Amino acid sequence: MARILIADDSLFIRTKIGDIVKNAGYEVIGFASNGVEAVLLYNQLKPDLMLLDITMPQKDGLTALKEIKQNHQDAKIIMISAMAQDNIVNEAVQYGAIDFIEKPVYDSKILSALERIFSLQD
Repeated sequence: MARILIADDSLFIRTKIGDIVKNAGYEVIGFASNGVEAVLLYNQLKPDLMLLDITMPQKDGLTALKEIKQNHQDAKIIMISAMAQDNIVNEAVQYGAIDFIEKPVYDSKILSALERIFSLQD
């Protein structure tokens, strides 16, 4: 069972994504409410996958992504954002994101991204 870390500044979104992920049979190993927590929890928990919001307090998701990838080149991180402009998506991919989900988050968006990532490992 894949271990997943969720980082979003909205408690509602964290809970919603957590429920989607758990109901699909994945294990949620932690929640971060800002970019600083996201980096700390990633380093502590070393999840199989992280779902990371871009717009967060203290440290934005792109900065957190860059820091995590510097220390964990094999980190699998999917970015989530309402801001899906090409330049932001391209920057996320350039920093090492493996996928990008545009808000609002729907079950189908999350599940299809998880299936793509984990089916590639089989």
